[in-house]
Amino acid sequence: MTDIKSMNIPELTAFLKEMGQPAFRAKQIFSWMHRGARSFDEMTNLSKDLRQKLSETCLLTAPTVERKQVSALDGTIKYLWKLSDGNCIETVLMQYKHGNTVCISSQVGCRMGCAFCASTLGGKVRDLRPSEMIDQVLFTQLDSGKPISNIVLMGIGEPLDNFDTVMRFLELVNHPDGLNIGMRHISLSTCGLVEKIDKLADLQLQLTLSVSLHAPDDETRSSIMPVNKSVGVERLFQSCRRYFEKTGRRISYEYAMIDGVNDSDRQADLLASHLKGMPGHVNLIPLNEVKESPLKPSRRVAQFQKRLESHGVTVTVRRKLGGDIDASCGQLRRKRELEQQH
Repeated sequence: MTDIKSMNIPELTAFLKEMGQPAFRAKQIFSWMHRGARSFDEMTNLSKDLRQKLSETCLLTAPTVERKQVSALDGTIKYLWKLSDGNCIETVLMQYKHGNTVCISSQVGCRMGCAFCASTLGGKVRDLRPSEMIDQVLFTQLDSGKPISNIVLMGIGEPLDNFDTVMRFLELVNHPDGLNIGMRHISLSTCGLVEKIDKLADLQLQLTLSVSLHAPDDETRSSIMPVNKSVGVERLFQSCRRYFEKTGRRISYEYAMIDGVNDSDRQADLLASHLKGMPGHVNLIPLNEVKESPLKPSRRVAQFQKRLESHGVTVTVRRKLGGDIDASCGQLRRKRELEQQH
């Protein structure tokens, strides 16, 4: 079965041409799919014969809600979506004054092995397809009734480990006949795959790149992020510098504050020295506790922030959303897996 929701308009036009269909049909079908049609029968401006043919040869993805949790504290909504093959992924809808932001997954599971993240506990199962990434934005919007203006690729998985799919997703979600969400409203988070950061820089996209840094020295970073053993902090910052020089886009550095691990004044000074001469923004994240991990939230967030600011670094502390609904990455999917084992 052909996954036509993963196609762009030129591909869809060529596909339909082989069926003997005129070019304008591609736009019609694209528009229906990106409005959330769950079956070809809903596409009422297509002939019955064409709808029948599409049903027989094409797959129209639509996830089902396996679980939905709404925070009583701030209205954050966490979805556990069940995909057509039975796998589950997570999506979080966060509400801010400036609009609604959806945090989406790019893979089922993750192979990066970061010590503070629940997404990686079962390893990587598979990459998501472009359609399955679009569906998270689309069906979160439809189910919640809240229009989405911003997207964060910071859910389950490493987006740059699924590079081609993510690039296609960005093309589709940006399309004026689709969800039409502009690149400047999209953030992509990576744990630091340097070759892929360079590849992304070459594309000159106007999105915001977020680097999950979490430590400014190799010893600490390698102990909590295995990916660092093959990359190294120095090489990562060189890649970030190249990215900024090519795109002119300021990078955001994610930094989960872990008690006694990465929260010393010495580490704040080292982080500031890495950022010297390169505009960057550090986002300090109060750690979400993961049951299987011994790591605890830092008690020095304010001091660390002050120390960075004394070096002229721009710093924010991320507001903690959805603390009562397992809103941090991978927790809800992990909970379901453990329940199924018992």
